[in-house]
Amino acid sequence: MRIDRLETINLQYEYAEGFSYAGGHCTGRVTSLVLVHTDDGQVGIGSVYSHPVLVHLIVQHQLAPLLIGKDPTDVESIWDLMYKITRWYGRKGVAMSALGAIDVACWDLRGKAAGKPVWSLLGGESGTCAAYASALLWNDVESLATEAAGLIDQGFRRVKMRLGRDPQYDLAAVQAVRQAIGDNNDLLVDGSMRYDLETARHFGHQLAEQNIFWFEEPFQPEDLDSYAALRGTIDVPLAAGENEFGSQGFRELLRANTLDIVQPDASRCGGITEVQRVAEMAQQHGVRFATHSWSDAVAIIANAHVVSAHNHGITVEIDRTGNPFVDDLLVEPITVGDGCLQLSDAPGLGIELNEEVIQQYRSQDPLAIPDGAYSDMVFGPQHYAPAPPFGSEG
Repeated sequence: MRIDRLETINLQYEYAEGFSYAGGHCTGRVTSLVLVHTDDGQVGIGSVYSHPVLVHLIVQHQLAPLLIGKDPTDVESIWDLMYKITRWYGRKGVAMSALGAIDVACWDLRGKAAGKPVWSLLGGESGTCAAYASALLWNDVESLATEAAGLIDQGFRRVKMRLGRDPQYDLAAVQAVRQAIGDNNDLLVDGSMRYDLETARHFGHQLAEQNIFWFEEPFQPEDLDSYAALRGTIDVPLAAGENEFGSQGFRELLRANTLDIVQPDASRCGGITEVQRVAEMAQQHGVRFATHSWSDAVAIIANAHVVSAHNHGITVEIDRTGNPFVDDLLVEPITVGDGCLQLSDAPGLGIELNEEVIQQYRSQDPLAIPDGAYSDMVFGPQHYAPAPPFGSEG
């Protein structure tokens, strides 16, 4: 088996109404698929959540020519080659994310060649892992409560909400959602990087009273000092990591004793190889890990393979905001029952892409992105309208 060609597919979707959050108003979603085709007709599937144009350029104009003819099952050697060739401008951001998509596709091919699912290759005994519903954006309190109860009805036992809007709103929203889902289900909160240390500590005590499962990203990702100062002073586990890249980045988080739970993402931090390395480092530091996903079903499945292979892997994130790249991208959609996602026993990632959905949302020009606010990426000045500073809304 040798690599014959690499294919990049940028997908773009526009919401009819969208949703409001700390970054402003989301108008649509984007993600990128990277397919590794081999000379014997096999196809490895990977995905990347980053700037779509830059992903295409890096994969097609630098990495692909270097990988043609190589054995895709030699995953570690391919990862090292891609990292070394992009190190000068990479190490974090889009270059690391792009090579991670190829890495995921190569793991898919390694599993197919071995006749085993990836979770088994990683040492797992079962392809089952807990999953949580990620939704509950900024909305009125009553609507959030109704939405949260609906997520529980869908089979989830954990839900995550976005806060950082206003002190009074945040507390009222948490109390309403907690009441709606009951004490037997887990509630996770995301601070949207909007708090200062004093406010986060005060709110953390209030969260403890509501038995919150974790407090995610209260601070900017660069503010390690605040994370370290907050950790251990509140009775709620502190989580972050979706904005970190590479095992070296997570090493700094762990060395600084900043977190109780690290959140790598195969579609951002460098692929399955790096999520696996982060998981091993976390275990050495006595820290748990729970993967982030906010792009597509391929990323969710890739992350779930790693989480299911480790006892200290807690859960995987599943976007429930009406994202077709999560809901419709796979022939066999992701399903959750009694709070758990069950991976396939089929070789590799065990997934098949829905070609009709790909053709429906595929960008015809890989070097063009329509103006819009795509949750984490904004194109066009008219769409850059972040929320006012925390607490200013009253």
